[in-house]
Amino acid sequence: MASRYIAAAALAAGTALTAFSAQAAGNLNLICSADVVICEQMKEGFEKENDIKVNMVRLSSGETYAKIRAESRNPKTDIWWAGTGDPHLQAASENLTLEYKSPMLDQLQDWAKKQAESAGYKTVGVYAGALGWGYNTDIFKAKGFKEPKCWADLLDPAFKGEIQIANPNSSGTAYTALASLVQIMGEDQAYDYLKKLNANISQYTKSGSAPVKAAARGETAIGIVFMHDAVAQTVEGFPIKSIAPCEGTGYEIGSMSIVKGAKNLDNAKIWYDWALKPEVQSRMKDAKSFQLPSNKNAEIPKEAPRFEDIKLIDYDFKTYGDPAKRKELLERWDREISASAN
Repeated sequence: MASRYIAAAALAAGTALTAFSAQAAGNLNLICSADVVICEQMKEGFEKENDIKVNMVRLSSGETYAKIRAESRNPKTDIWWAGTGDPHLQAASENLTLEYKSPMLDQLQDWAKKQAESAGYKTVGVYAGALGWGYNTDIFKAKGFKEPKCWADLLDPAFKGEIQIANPNSSGTAYTALASLVQIMGEDQAYDYLKKLNANISQYTKSGSAPVKAAARGETAIGIVFMHDAVAQTVEGFPIKSIAPCEGTGYEIGSMSIVKGAKNLDNAKIWYDWALKPEVQSRMKDAKSFQLPSNKNAEIPKEAPRFEDIKLIDYDFKTYGDPAKRKELLERWDREISASAN
């Protein structure tokens, strides 16, 4: 009789263990650093095609990097999708993310492959987009503002309190803007420019896309953002016009990384390969996401700002994704810009 109870208990324990393993195999802890609409679309699309439950958190890329770094001894996240490439490169250089060569690599654009190579395959490009701004044409007409076509034009005293940009400590968009201006002007001149621009800034937002959403709502005249975020507001019917600055501009390579020590590593790899598929990237436009996809076979949205139409700088991802350089630039921004912010 006793042996029968032992056998039954062992069977029950084995069943419970199997059930737990099956449950664990069906989970994925994801941080998404894109706009919440595309984050939700990606989550729902993946869950439809895979028997895996996605536990998703939406955080800006700067916040995500800080979280992954803080949790490095006991990672709570499996995969980090989207957000500007600089923090992804920083995480890679600090060995916070895992090398993975997806079988989809051969299908990717050269800029996406270079992003992977430069990081020892600890991250990969999933989309790209140029930096610029969007302005509210109704506000401009009502106030008689002149269209700002260049970075220099944003210093016009008429724009006092009329511009928003994100904080580069929390936002990858704003860090890209900071690093772009340093590369265009030189570091000292860039900070001189930002001090002058500060007089026209009404708010430094947490999220990179928030400034142009505020412009769309009529709360500010200009939002400095990635151009595809401005285009998304135009497509929604808001009076937003997108501008690529005349002096030249930087761009982002939105990236994806598997966290080192991921508890659901196999599922993270399934997401990684899935997110690089052309049919998945072609659906991003359905969520009003107008970046350039990294898969060569993906459909480019007709509204997407094309690189060939924009004066792009040769953005140095390696230098400005380096932890020491990033820390140095952000500390100087805190000292010289944030300390005197309105």
